[in-house]
Amino acid sequence: MESVHKQKISEDQLKTIVSHAFNQSYEYAKELSDGWANMAYSILLDDGRTVVLKIAPSKDKLVMRCERNNMRTEVEVLMLVGQTERLPVPRIYTYDPSCSLIPSEYFFMEHIVGTPLKQIRSSLTPEELVGIELQLGIYSRWINSYQGTQFGYYHQENGWRDTWPEAFLMMIDDVLTDGKEAGVILPVSYSLIESEISRNMHALNEVTEACLVDWDLWDGNIFIHEGQISGIIDFERAFWGEPLIEYYFGRFARTEAFEQGYGRTVSTDLERRRRALYDLYFDLILVIECSYRKYENLEHIKWTYENFSVGFENLRNI
Repeated sequence: MESVHKQKISEDQLKTIVSHAFNQSYEYAKELSDGWANMAYSILLDDGRTVVLKIAPSKDKLVMRCERNNMRTEVEVLMLVGQTERLPVPRIYTYDPSCSLIPSEYFFMEHIVGTPLKQIRSSLTPEELVGIELQLGIYSRWINSYQGTQFGYYHQENGWRDTWPEAFLMMIDDVLTDGKEAGVILPVSYSLIESEISRNMHALNEVTEACLVDWDLWDGNIFIHEGQISGIIDFERAFWGEPLIEYYFGRFARTEAFEQGYGRTVSTDLERRRRALYDLYFDLILVIECSYRKYENLEHIKWTYENFSVGFENLRNI
Protein backbone atom coordinates (compact mmCIF):
# COMPACT_ATOMS: atom_id res chain seq x y z
CA MET A 1 0.00 0.00 0.00
CA GLU A 2 1.38 3.42 -0.96
CA SER A 3 1.63 5.89 1.91
CA VAL A 4 3.20 9.31 2.39
CA HIS A 5 4.89 7.87 5.47
CA LYS A 6 7.12 5.56 3.44
CA GLN A 7 10.60 7.05 3.50
CA LYS A 8 12.28 6.41 0.16
CA ILE A 9 16.05 6.76 0.02
CA SER A 10 18.55 7.18 -2.81
CA GLU A 11 20.96 4.50 -3.99
CA ASP A 12 23.84 6.46 -2.46
CA GLN A 13 22.07 6.59 0.90
CA LEU A 14 21.40 2.87 0.71
CA LYS A 15 25.06 2.15 -0.02
CA THR A 16 26.07 4.33 2.92
CA ILE A 17 23.92 2.60 5.53
CA VAL A 18 24.73 -0.89 4.21
CA SER A 19 28.44 -0.11 4.40
CA HIS A 20 28.02 1.36 7.88
CA ALA A 21 26.17 -1.73 9.12
CA PHE A 22 28.09 -4.53 7.40
CA ASN A 23 31.35 -2.99 6.12
CA GLN A 24 30.56 -4.16 2.59
CA SER A 25 28.34 -3.34 -0.37
CA TYR A 26 25.46 -5.25 -1.94
CA GLU A 27 24.63 -6.94 -5.23
CA TYR A 28 20.99 -5.88 -5.42
CA ALA A 29 18.19 -4.35 -3.37
CA LYS A 30 14.50 -4.97 -3.95
CA GLU A 31 11.75 -2.81 -2.50
CA LEU A 32 9.18 -4.77 -0.50
CA SER A 33 5.75 -3.30 -1.17
CA ASP A 34 3.54 -5.17 1.31
CA GLY A 35 4.03 -2.77 4.22
CA TRP A 36 1.58 0.00 5.07
CA ALA A 37 3.78 2.61 6.79
CA ASN A 38 7.48 1.70 6.75
CA MET A 39 9.79 1.38 3.78
CA ALA A 40 11.42 -2.03 3.44
CA TYR A 41 14.03 -3.60 1.17
CA SER A 42 15.34 -7.10 0.65
CA ILE A 43 19.10 -6.80 0.12
CA LEU A 44 21.63 -9.35 -1.12
CA LEU A 45 24.98 -8.49 0.45
CA ASP A 46 28.33 -9.10 -1.21
CA ASP A 47 29.02 -11.94 1.23
CA GLY A 48 25.93 -13.82 -0.01
CA ARG A 49 23.60 -13.08 2.90
CA THR A 50 20.12 -11.73 2.30
CA VAL A 51 19.00 -9.16 4.87
CA VAL A 52 15.95 -6.95 5.26
CA LEU A 53 16.15 -3.21 5.81
CA LYS A 54 13.24 -1.42 7.45
CA ILE A 55 13.03 2.40 7.45
CA ALA A 56 10.65 4.37 9.67
CA PRO A 57 8.81 7.51 8.55
CA SER A 58 10.97 10.62 8.89
CA LYS A 59 10.53 12.67 12.05
CA ASP A 60 8.66 15.44 10.22
CA LYS A 61 5.82 13.08 9.29
CA LEU A 62 2.72 13.40 11.44
CA VAL A 63 1.79 9.99 12.83
CA MET A 64 -1.01 8.82 15.09
CA ARG A 65 -0.30 8.74 18.81
CA CYS A 66 -0.34 4.94 18.86
CA GLU A 67 2.46 4.92 16.26
CA ARG A 68 5.00 6.99 18.18
CA ASN A 69 8.25 5.12 18.93
CA ASN A 70 7.05 2.20 16.79
CA MET A 71 10.46 1.30 15.42
CA ARG A 72 12.15 1.32 18.82
CA THR A 73 9.30 -0.86 20.08
CA GLU A 74 9.70 -3.35 17.24
CA VAL A 75 13.45 -3.68 17.68
CA GLU A 76 13.34 -4.12 21.45
CA VAL A 77 10.43 -6.58 21.40
CA LEU A 78 12.13 -8.66 18.69
CA MET A 79 15.26 -8.75 20.81
CA LEU A 80 13.21 -9.69 23.89
CA VAL A 81 11.26 -12.58 22.37
CA GLY A 82 14.26 -13.63 20.30
CA GLN A 83 16.28 -14.47 23.40
CA THR A 84 14.87 -17.99 23.23
CA GLU A 85 14.65 -20.17 20.14
CA ARG A 86 11.06 -21.27 20.65
CA LEU A 87 9.68 -18.32 18.64
CA PRO A 88 10.63 -18.02 14.94
CA VAL A 89 11.46 -14.32 14.83
CA PRO A 90 14.20 -12.60 12.81
CA ARG A 91 17.49 -11.61 14.39
CA ILE A 92 18.24 -7.89 14.57
CA TYR A 93 21.64 -7.07 13.04
CA THR A 94 21.78 -3.34 13.73
CA TYR A 95 19.49 -0.48 14.70
CA ASP A 96 20.27 3.20 14.12
CA PRO A 97 17.88 5.69 15.75
CA SER A 98 20.26 8.64 15.28
CA CYS A 99 18.90 9.85 11.91
CA SER A 100 22.47 10.92 11.12
CA LEU A 101 22.98 8.93 7.90
CA ILE A 102 19.43 9.19 6.57
CA PRO A 103 16.55 11.30 7.95
CA SER A 104 14.86 8.30 9.58
CA GLU A 105 15.42 5.52 12.07
CA TYR A 106 16.20 2.18 10.45
CA PHE A 107 17.26 -1.34 11.25
CA PHE A 108 18.58 -4.40 9.44
CA MET A 109 17.22 -7.82 10.31
CA GLU A 110 17.53 -11.41 9.25
CA HIS A 111 15.69 -12.50 6.11
CA ILE A 112 12.88 -14.98 6.82
CA VAL A 113 12.53 -17.88 4.39
CA GLY A 114 8.91 -18.34 3.40
CA THR A 115 5.82 -16.62 2.05
CA PRO A 116 3.26 -14.54 3.97
CA LEU A 117 0.23 -16.61 4.89
CA LYS A 118 -2.09 -14.04 3.30
CA GLN A 119 -0.56 -14.80 -0.11
CA ILE A 120 -0.97 -18.58 0.05
CA ARG A 121 -3.92 -19.17 2.38
CA SER A 122 -6.26 -20.07 -0.50
CA SER A 123 -3.81 -22.70 -1.81
CA LEU A 124 -3.47 -24.56 1.50
CA THR A 125 -5.49 -27.63 2.36
CA PRO A 126 -7.88 -27.50 5.35
CA GLU A 127 -5.53 -29.84 7.19
CA GLU A 128 -2.54 -27.58 6.54
CA LEU A 129 -4.47 -24.52 7.76
CA VAL A 130 -5.53 -26.27 10.94
CA GLY A 131 -1.92 -27.20 11.67
CA ILE A 132 -0.71 -23.65 11.04
CA GLU A 133 -3.44 -22.07 13.16
CA LEU A 134 -2.81 -24.53 16.00
CA GLN A 135 0.88 -23.60 15.98
CA LEU A 136 0.01 -19.91 15.76
CA GLY A 137 -2.12 -20.23 18.88
CA ILE A 138 0.83 -21.76 20.72
CA TYR A 139 3.19 -19.02 19.52
CA SER A 140 0.71 -16.31 20.48
CA ARG A 141 0.41 -17.74 23.99
CA TRP A 142 4.21 -17.76 24.30
CA ILE A 143 4.37 -14.10 23.27
CA ASN A 144 1.68 -13.22 25.79
CA SER A 145 3.57 -15.07 28.54
CA TYR A 146 5.92 -12.10 28.99
CA GLN A 147 4.72 -10.00 31.93
CA GLY A 148 4.98 -6.27 32.50
CA THR A 149 4.50 -4.17 35.62
CA GLN A 150 2.08 -1.66 34.05
CA PHE A 151 -0.32 -1.44 31.13
CA GLY A 152 -0.02 0.62 27.95
CA TYR A 153 2.12 1.31 24.89
CA TYR A 154 5.44 -0.55 24.99
CA HIS A 155 7.64 2.51 24.53
CA GLN A 156 5.53 5.44 25.67
CA GLU A 157 6.32 5.43 29.36
CA ASN A 158 4.21 8.55 29.96
CA GLY A 159 1.26 6.47 28.77
CA TRP A 160 1.66 3.59 31.21
CA ARG A 161 -1.16 2.99 33.68
CA ASP A 162 -1.60 0.79 36.73
CA THR A 163 -4.83 -0.80 35.47
CA TRP A 164 -5.99 -2.11 32.11
CA PRO A 165 -9.21 -0.03 32.06
CA GLU A 166 -7.15 3.14 32.55
CA ALA A 167 -4.63 2.16 29.87
CA PHE A 168 -7.15 1.02 27.27
CA LEU A 169 -9.30 4.12 27.79
CA MET A 170 -6.20 6.26 27.24
CA MET A 171 -5.33 4.30 24.08
CA ILE A 172 -8.77 4.58 22.51
CA ASP A 173 -9.04 8.24 23.58
CA ASP A 174 -5.75 8.85 21.75
CA VAL A 175 -7.23 7.42 18.55
CA LEU A 176 -10.38 9.51 18.87
CA THR A 177 -8.29 12.62 19.54
CA ASP A 178 -6.23 11.87 16.42
CA GLY A 179 -9.46 11.65 14.43
CA LYS A 180 -10.77 14.94 15.78
CA GLU A 181 -7.47 16.75 15.13
CA ALA A 182 -7.36 15.44 11.55
CA GLY A 183 -10.99 16.41 10.93
CA VAL A 184 -12.03 12.82 10.23
CA ILE A 185 -15.82 12.54 9.98
CA LEU A 186 -17.03 9.17 11.22
CA PRO A 187 -20.36 7.50 10.41
CA VAL A 188 -21.58 8.37 13.93
CA SER A 189 -20.68 11.21 16.28
CA TYR A 190 -17.60 11.06 18.48
CA SER A 191 -19.80 11.63 21.52
CA LEU A 192 -21.93 8.59 20.70
CA ILE A 193 -18.80 6.46 20.26
CA GLU A 194 -17.45 7.67 23.60
CA SER A 195 -20.79 6.88 25.25
CA GLU A 196 -20.79 3.30 23.96
CA ILE A 197 -17.20 2.80 25.06
CA SER A 198 -18.02 4.10 28.54
CA ARG A 199 -21.08 1.82 28.76
CA ASN A 200 -18.89 -1.27 28.33
CA MET A 201 -15.70 -0.29 30.15
CA HIS A 202 -16.66 -2.25 33.27
CA ALA A 203 -15.88 -5.43 31.32
CA LEU A 204 -12.15 -4.63 31.53
CA ASN A 205 -12.03 -4.60 35.32
CA GLU A 206 -11.34 -8.32 35.61
CA VAL A 207 -8.06 -8.01 33.64
CA THR A 208 -5.25 -7.73 36.19
CA GLU A 209 -2.10 -9.06 34.44
CA ALA A 210 -0.13 -6.88 32.02
CA CYS A 211 0.90 -9.27 29.24
CA LEU A 212 3.03 -8.57 26.18
CA VAL A 213 0.63 -8.18 23.26
CA ASP A 214 1.87 -8.41 19.66
CA TRP A 215 -1.38 -6.92 18.25
CA ASP A 216 -0.22 -7.23 14.63
CA LEU A 217 -0.23 -11.01 14.36
CA TRP A 218 -2.24 -11.21 11.14
CA ASP A 219 -1.69 -13.28 8.00
CA GLY A 220 0.59 -10.69 6.39
CA ASN A 221 3.11 -11.03 9.22
CA ILE A 222 3.13 -14.82 9.43
CA PHE A 223 5.56 -16.57 7.08
CA ILE A 224 5.02 -20.13 5.89
CA HIS A 225 7.64 -22.53 4.51
CA GLU A 226 6.96 -26.16 3.66
CA GLY A 227 3.61 -26.06 5.42
CA GLN A 228 4.98 -24.72 8.72
CA ILE A 229 5.29 -21.29 10.31
CA SER A 230 8.83 -20.18 9.49
CA GLY A 231 8.71 -16.65 10.86
CA ILE A 232 6.72 -13.95 12.63
CA ILE A 233 7.53 -10.30 11.93
CA ASP A 234 6.33 -6.76 12.78
CA PHE A 235 6.12 -6.23 16.52
CA GLU A 236 5.97 -2.44 16.18
CA ARG A 237 2.45 -2.16 17.65
CA ALA A 238 3.26 -4.20 20.76
CA PHE A 239 1.96 -3.07 24.14
CA TRP A 240 1.24 -4.34 27.63
CA GLY A 241 -2.37 -5.43 27.82
CA GLU A 242 -4.81 -8.33 27.70
CA PRO A 243 -4.13 -11.31 25.40
CA LEU A 244 -7.76 -11.38 24.18
CA ILE A 245 -7.04 -8.19 22.23
CA GLU A 246 -4.80 -10.17 19.83
CA TYR A 247 -5.90 -10.18 16.19
CA TYR A 248 -6.75 -13.88 15.99
CA PHE A 249 -9.26 -13.55 18.84
CA GLY A 250 -11.11 -10.90 16.81
CA ARG A 251 -13.97 -11.10 14.37
CA PHE A 252 -11.72 -11.13 11.29
CA ALA A 253 -9.70 -14.22 12.07
CA ARG A 254 -10.92 -16.21 15.07
CA THR A 255 -10.75 -19.95 14.42
CA GLU A 256 -11.29 -23.04 16.51
CA ALA A 257 -7.78 -24.27 15.69
CA PHE A 258 -6.12 -21.07 16.91
CA GLU A 259 -8.11 -21.10 20.13
CA GLN A 260 -7.29 -24.77 20.65
CA GLY A 261 -3.58 -24.08 20.21
CA TYR A 262 -3.77 -21.08 22.52
CA GLY A 263 -5.87 -22.88 25.09
CA ARG A 264 -8.47 -20.15 25.47
CA THR A 265 -11.72 -18.98 23.88
CA VAL A 266 -13.89 -15.88 24.04
CA SER A 267 -16.75 -17.36 26.02
CA THR A 268 -18.19 -15.16 28.78
CA ASP A 269 -20.35 -12.05 28.49
CA LEU A 270 -17.57 -9.83 29.81
CA GLU A 271 -15.06 -11.33 27.38
CA ARG A 272 -17.43 -10.74 24.46
CA ARG A 273 -17.88 -7.13 25.55
CA ARG A 274 -14.13 -6.66 25.74
CA ARG A 275 -13.67 -8.20 22.31
CA ALA A 276 -16.28 -5.84 20.87
CA LEU A 277 -14.38 -2.91 22.39
CA TYR A 278 -11.09 -4.22 21.02
CA ASP A 279 -12.61 -4.66 17.57
CA LEU A 280 -13.90 -1.08 17.64
CA TYR A 281 -10.45 0.19 18.66
CA PHE A 282 -8.97 -1.53 15.61
CA ASP A 283 -11.81 -0.34 13.37
CA LEU A 284 -11.24 3.27 14.45
CA ILE A 285 -7.53 3.07 13.65
CA LEU A 286 -8.24 1.63 10.20
CA VAL A 287 -10.44 4.62 9.35
CA ILE A 288 -8.40 7.40 10.92
CA GLU A 289 -4.99 6.24 9.67
CA CYS A 290 -6.23 6.77 6.09
CA SER A 291 -6.12 10.52 6.72
CA TYR A 292 -2.69 10.49 8.38
CA ARG A 293 -1.11 8.28 5.73
CA LYS A 294 -2.87 10.03 2.82
CA TYR A 295 -4.09 6.81 1.27
CA GLU A 296 -5.42 7.21 -2.27
CA ASN A 297 -7.09 3.80 -2.63
CA LEU A 298 -10.75 4.82 -2.53
CA GLU A 299 -11.97 1.23 -2.29
CA HIS A 300 -9.88 0.65 0.82
CA ILE A 301 -11.06 3.90 2.39
CA LYS A 302 -14.70 3.00 1.66
CA TRP A 303 -14.18 -0.45 3.18
CA THR A 304 -12.75 1.02 6.41
CA TYR A 305 -15.91 3.08 6.92
CA GLU A 306 -18.18 0.13 6.22
CA ASN A 307 -16.11 -2.02 8.55
CA PHE A 308 -16.30 0.59 11.31
CA SER A 309 -20.09 0.63 11.03
CA VAL A 310 -20.19 -3.14 11.50
CA GLY A 311 -17.93 -2.95 14.55
CA PHE A 312 -19.91 -0.13 16.11
CA GLU A 313 -23.23 -1.92 15.66
CA ASN A 314 -21.72 -5.05 17.18
CA LEU A 315 -20.77 -3.07 20.28
CA ARG A 316 -24.18 -1.40 20.53
CA ASN A 317 -26.02 -4.68 20.22
CA ILE A 318 -24.00 -6.72 22.69
